[in-house]
Amino acid sequence: MVALLSACSRLTVFPLEGLTVAYTTQSSDSRGLGDVAIVGVVAPDSATGDHLWRLAASMYTNPPPGQTEARWILTQCTRARMVKASTYRDLPDAKWTGDLTKEFRLDGLFANHTILRTGRLTVE
Repeated sequence: MVALLSACSRLTVFPLEGLTVAYTTQSSDSRGLGDVAIVGVVAPDSATGDHLWRLAASMYTNPPPGQTEARWILTQCTRARMVKASTYRDLPDAKWTGDLTKEFRLDGLFANHTILRTGRLTVE
């Protein structure tokens, strides 16, 4: 899956193990449920969405592939959105472009998401 996507939405930007990460949501249908998580490393950082997956895998000894890492990434995003730390930014109407390189379908609803898309995000 490779998708170039542009939107204006609430964006949470936060530091994570040396990366700057941005998180937002989209909906897979007209109900507007926000069931698709968009998570990206913010440009101009040279890291990619793959760095998020490797970071998540490094937090576990012999993790089962996929589901555990996806849940870890989503946990970091929802934690950042709920915590009001000085290093986190909540941008209610941010314009952004995402170069999304991976789409992962969770085996069940987790943190109100069924799909996780990762890649790089550029915030205008």
